[in-house]
Amino acid sequence: MARIALIGASGNVGTRILNELVSRNHQVTAIVRDPSKVPAQAGVTAVRGDVSDPAGLAALLKGHDAVVSSVRFLDSDPAALVDAVRAAGVKRYLVVGGAASLFVAPGKRLLDQPDFPDAYKAEATAGAAFLDALRGVADLDWTFISPSAMFVPGERTGKFRLAQDELLVSEKGSTISYEDYAVALVDEIERPAHVRQRFTVGY
Repeated sequence: MARIALIGASGNVGTRILNELVSRNHQVTAIVRDPSKVPAQAGVTAVRGDVSDPAGLAALLKGHDAVVSSVRFLDSDPAALVDAVRAAGVKRYLVVGGAASLFVAPGKRLLDQPDFPDAYKAEATAGAAFLDALRGVADLDWTFISPSAMFVPGERTGKFRLAQDELLVSEKGSTISYEDYAVALVDEIERPAHVRQRFTVGY
């Protein structure tokens, strides 16, 4: 059992990560803007926190074994988040990443493809910048976890593939459910295999 701080616990992905952590008997501090959005359950303490307040966030993160951030990249500053984790004295930091920085061919990212949707470009570009920023961090045991291109609600099967920097594609395309992504992320907390690395999960 570990003490995990989960930033963004009430979002689509954060909710599934919270459920997965609880199902494995971890103690979770759910850090959200509105604690009323986090259902009361054993093992979970919901607290109000804001990614735009690094000092306040650092105070909430102290005493945890790991920090997970599941927040929109356009709503956060990677340097401020890293500083908050660092100031809290927590070494392990996991980030819910994006798929756009994954490679679809040597030297060619998904983000750079001509058919990449304009509607997602700003968020995707910010996500790629977040990963670049993390790669310069040597004093935290960070992991950036990229989903597949289609990241959607689904079911928890526990059956998926992992890769490093290449987009995973199957006969069904490039996809992963929120639920199975959460399994892969919590697996990484329990059995670290990608410290100071990015990896991706897909079917």
